Amino acid sequence: MSPAFRVDILRHEPYAALSFCDRKNLTEEVRMRPKRWLVRQVDPVQVIHMAQSLSISSLTATVLLGRGIGEAAQARGWLFPSSKQLHDPFELPDMERAVDRLHQAFVKRERLCVYGDYDVDGVSASSLAWLWARDFTTDVDIYIPHRQREGYGLNESALRTLASRGVSLLVTADCGTTAHREVALAKHLGIDVIVVDHHRIPGSCPNVYAFVNPYRCDSRYPFCGLCSAGLIYKLVEAYLTKYGHRSYPVENFLDLVALATIADVVPLQDENRMLVREGLKLLSEGRRCGIRALKRCVGIEGACTASLVGFRLAPVLNAAGRLAHAHLGVQLLTTPSEREAERLAYELEHFNRRRREIEQEMYEQADHLVSQQAEMPAIVVGSRQWHMGVVGIVASRLVESYHRPAIVIAFDEQGVGRGSARSVPGYDICEALTQCAEFLEGFGGHAAAAGLTIREARVAAFAEKFMEIVQMRCGAPHVDPVLEIDAYVNLADLQPPLLRELERLHPFGLGNPEPIFAVEGLTVLERKVVGDGHLKLVVRHPRSVPFESIGFRMGQWAQWVDVSTPRIDLAFIPELTHWRGFDRIQLRIKDLRIPAG
Repeated sequence: MSPAFRVDILRHEPYAALSFCDRKNLTEEVRMRPKRWLVRQVDPVQVIHMAQSLSISSLTATVLLGRGIGEAAQARGWLFPSSKQLHDPFELPDMERAVDRLHQAFVKRERLCVYGDYDVDGVSASSLAWLWARDFTTDVDIYIPHRQREGYGLNESALRTLASRGVSLLVTADCGTTAHREVALAKHLGIDVIVVDHHRIPGSCPNVYAFVNPYRCDSRYPFCGLCSAGLIYKLVEAYLTKYGHRSYPVENFLDLVALATIADVVPLQDENRMLVREGLKLLSEGRRCGIRALKRCVGIEGACTASLVGFRLAPVLNAAGRLAHAHLGVQLLTTPSEREAERLAYELEHFNRRRREIEQEMYEQADHLVSQQAEMPAIVVGSRQWHMGVVGIVASRLVESYHRPAIVIAFDEQGVGRGSARSVPGYDICEALTQCAEFLEGFGGHAAAAGLTIREARVAAFAEKFMEIVQMRCGAPHVDPVLEIDAYVNLADLQPPLLRELERLHPFGLGNPEPIFAVEGLTVLERKVVGDGHLKLVVRHPRSVPFESIGFRMGQWAQWVDVSTPRIDLAFIPELTHWRGFDRIQLRIKDLRIPAG
């Protein structure tokens, strides 16, 4: 039986939200409880063979094998991805039909509009499509809906406006898969629609001129992990191949593809590895003046890693769509003016600072509610006081804190809620929403993240059904979450050449996480809390030099760890940094254990 659920939407209380009855506060217990360390099991004979075949360290070979890279040839492709690994874009469904219709529009000088989404993937994909199409026609516009006023995807008012402007061809970027009613209106208004989208298809395909989506059941494309900017890149590749523009420098758009791929948290596997690797080079060089301005604004000098893109660049670019209008992001990525780029970058950073303030306030309120949800298998919280532009970030933080699927909903005064769902590894949140579709106005997304629209009056019934589904699939909540460890190491063995070799496994992200190592029996030489509740330790292993280590948002552990602690065990990600002309290694703490006694 599912737990009793009651709706408690308070219009004026600071913690207005959905809540479960009869719960005890487990906040600190959940956060302070160490993770269960699970070491990836690999065959030591395979480790030796791969290390010898590729002339790499046994530790790097262990990491590769732990990710399912079992053959030397496969590992070589993983370490050195190339354009030869890219798939034929014409294997995507309706691709040829899409490029033929685009060519017709260019030749006949039809008015074209790129219709995008307000997140980084939508903004990057729309910018890519516009920049490319502009080289073939002057009659091309971009339309990005306003998150608060219009919501996600195509809407009837926008379509009528575009039709009145003479648009006859609409290309979507990161939306359109579920817009059945809207594309029917577009057809009635005389607009052909090409949907380019990577979201799951919960029902039938939209009745459009061309539907380019790798999740179509008739798709022959061997990889479903492209984001929408990656699909737009494939569309451009296909057009240039068929219509004789092979010398066109399409690879110059890979910075936008990398930005979107990392921000949208799609798997960094298969051809995404090459696309992101090459794109990171362009982002590092700052070929686009908007990217240069954005990097200056957030204090990034030199090389861009996937981590820097995901945690520094993408949030600033996303802030426009969350609090203002995402078209500011499009302007930044497409402007040729250094002065304009500088102005836009600082305007976006202003919105990002405000976003962080709103996010923290919302998170604290949501956390207050979730702390009372005891043994519930998932989280469902919402409020009329919350900002719909930040629900996704708050949902992600709740998953990180409580290790269970989370849905955060912001309701307007009419009782219409827009929410974001985030999942734990291995659980398809979009499939769960499909099973709850009867309670929803609409939804869509991926296995790890989804968006939904729901009426306030239906939340209780939806939550009860959602809890039942998660309970059946996941069982009890993961009070002791699993942390996968690549290998146990001795700190004395961590040297800069080894870390430079491990860096060849980048880009890191979904499907290729940063290698996590563990070490036992460390001596704590120094302990303090720095910044916004971060734990900083200096530790040493027998025969090793002291290592500085940092545990973000782990300051609460300081009460248990100090120089009097006999020994600690640490799970960490080693990072190679440069300081005063020297390489040094810092440990980014993922978890720690204090042996009994």
